[in-house]
Amino acid sequence: MKKLFLLFLMTFLCIGCSSDEDTIYDYVGTWSGTYDGSDKGVWNFVVETNGKVSGTMHSDVNNENYNISANLSPSGDLNGVVGLPSKGEIRGTLGKDKKGNGTWSNALPNPAKSGSWKGEKK
Repeated sequence: MKKLFLLFLMTFLCIGCSSDEDTIYDYVGTWSGTYDGSDKGVWNFVVETNGKVSGTMHSDVNNENYNISANLSPSGDLNGVVGLPSKGEIRGTLGKDKKGNGTWSNALPNPAKSGSWKGEKK
């Protein structure tokens, strides 16, 4: 009976310790990169342990900063808003390989702007 219990315990521990599980901790930290499209510049944000993302996009075109406020899922899906006021969105994916990419758009200032972004974890 003792051997059977140990066998079940070891099986449970091996399954529970799978390294393929998604966890937010793979993404926590500072990320930065570039964006382009109808505007271009650099961005950076911080991913917190609760999945909250905050940072800025800096436009090289009009020398302005736009706030980024987003949420990140344990699988690395990013969804949030861009701008001040928040008239835009940012979407994308962060990878366990420490690289990320996606799309952005902002309705303000006029005319509306959009494009893509890419970067990596520092």
